[in-house]
Amino acid sequence: MTTDTRRRAIQGAWIALAVALVAFHLALVFSGLVPNLVSRPLHMAFILPFALVWRAETPAQRMTGAGLAILGVAAALWVAWNSNSLGDQYGFLEGRFQVVVAVVLLGVVLETARRTIGWPLPLVALLALLYGLYGQHIPGEFGHSGTPLASFLGTLTIAEGGIWGSLTGVSVNVVAIFVIFGAVLNAGEAGQGFMNLASAAAGWLKGGAAKVSVLSSALFGSISGSASANVASTGAITLPAMTRLGYPKRLAAAVEAVASSGGQIMPPLMGAGAFVMVELTGVPYTSIVMAAILPAVLYFLAVWVGINAYARRFDLRAVDAADRPGMRDVVVTSLFFLVPFAVLLTAMFGLGFTPEYSAALAIIAATALLFCNAEMTFRPRQIAERLTQAVLNSAAQVSMIAAIILCASIVIGVLSITGLGVKITSLILEGSGGLLWPSLLLTALACLVLGMEVPTTAAYVICVSVAGPALIQLGLDPLQAHLFVFWFALLSTITPPVCGAVFIAAGMIGENWLKVALTAMALGVGLYIIPLGMVANPALLDLADHPGAALLAGLRLAVGLSLVSLGLIGAHALLLRLAAGAAGLAVIFGHLWI
Repeated sequence: MTTDTRRRAIQGAWIALAVALVAFHLALVFSGLVPNLVSRPLHMAFILPFALVWRAETPAQRMTGAGLAILGVAAALWVAWNSNSLGDQYGFLEGRFQVVVAVVLLGVVLETARRTIGWPLPLVALLALLYGLYGQHIPGEFGHSGTPLASFLGTLTIAEGGIWGSLTGVSVNVVAIFVIFGAVLNAGEAGQGFMNLASAAAGWLKGGAAKVSVLSSALFGSISGSASANVASTGAITLPAMTRLGYPKRLAAAVEAVASSGGQIMPPLMGAGAFVMVELTGVPYTSIVMAAILPAVLYFLAVWVGINAYARRFDLRAVDAADRPGMRDVVVTSLFFLVPFAVLLTAMFGLGFTPEYSAALAIIAATALLFCNAEMTFRPRQIAERLTQAVLNSAAQVSMIAAIILCASIVIGVLSITGLGVKITSLILEGSGGLLWPSLLLTALACLVLGMEVPTTAAYVICVSVAGPALIQLGLDPLQAHLFVFWFALLSTITPPVCGAVFIAAGMIGENWLKVALTAMALGVGLYIIPLGMVANPALLDLADHPGAALLAGLRLAVGLSLVSLGLIGAHALLLRLAAGAAGLAVIFGHLWI
């Protein structure tokens, strides 16, 4: 067999496995109920080859990854095959073989997460496991009474209290479907449609290239769920466009980083976080979307005001008319995302289907559009490449998110088994003196620290597991508490010392990352203020039931954020800056003391 033949055979095998992964998750949506101890282990079995072998960068990583994948797949398939008998054990391991299976599963999950996203989250999970195993030797209130090894490991690996818990269920049933939807959209011309629509809507304005970046990143980010992926994709188009028009490099990179970060809080999809929130809060998806709309709009309004201020300072030009798309291009390419989105939203809000069923229908529509192009020509080779890209990207992205969620599930399981979550909640309450606002600041700090090296969804899950109960106990509505934590889990995307979106944008444009970060923090000031504004103005989240009060609260925050942005960016005299910033904060929070 020649080298080319072998390469094609290997590529064909990966494509076949990716097709199987996509088909499995779609089949779960259409086929009805499948036992959790079957669907969730099979989910893990499908993602391991992509997480451990497909992503490997060296032959050594590929070889060791293949060994780990074989062990993990075998252990997961064993759980799925024996799900009926394991259900009768109530999370208690029987015999040495089951202990070995449990250790293999936990070890593979930790190593898969480490290879996928680095050390921080697996290290947190490993410390949680060590606490569960040896925490009974810790004196004082932070020790625990101890759990038999067979029960502790069994709850985490053969019952629905650890890696097969409800969080993994969200990954299997909902997140994977929406990730596939996003991958199929991106394989076609939907991304170009985002750019064309944004360019037509805002390119003619002063500072138009920056505003195009804001609009396109908001649209793209809602489906990608990753600030870094958003910067890398839309930034490849918007950053050169801003540079050609003479934008300062630090500003161009900051605009892209801030806009891409905001995509994750933009309805209707909000990346993966909205669906995890559904599971953790029990609040319907539609209610979460309605609550999140006004805060997201306010965030991008603050960015828009900041861009206007910079446009006046640097005399930023609009996009040249020759570089803006024609009306035909805008209409045609926009259909590539408007049609799938129309199917999704009609099925979800009009027909009352579940989010995952609606997304599955939208995937079918988006897949059909892969057979079309903006030139209205039939190109079999292009179609084959798009379909291949769609299934391979689906598998790669599902595997990355699943690796994160499986690892985070270990932490959640240990918190539940040992009662550590309740103890940390008590510590937060004691440290804040039982007062809400100090508790909010402690939670925000925890979100920032944890989010420095942990993806947003994982940071949100872990932070809300330990801090959420404390905030709810202090009077916050559960959805209010979860949205607060979710927003602050995004802080690390633009806040030093570790700011992933800023690093990528600065590297792409060749600018000092710290200059970019400082500009991004000024542009993205809404990310720091709006979560606090949600608490100070709870009506903001009540758009569905009391739209008048919600819009009034939104108007108050819009005025306040505009003044704060003026103080940070627009004003020249120091006293005027301080006055504008103080006035903005007074508008947002002043009624608390009236």
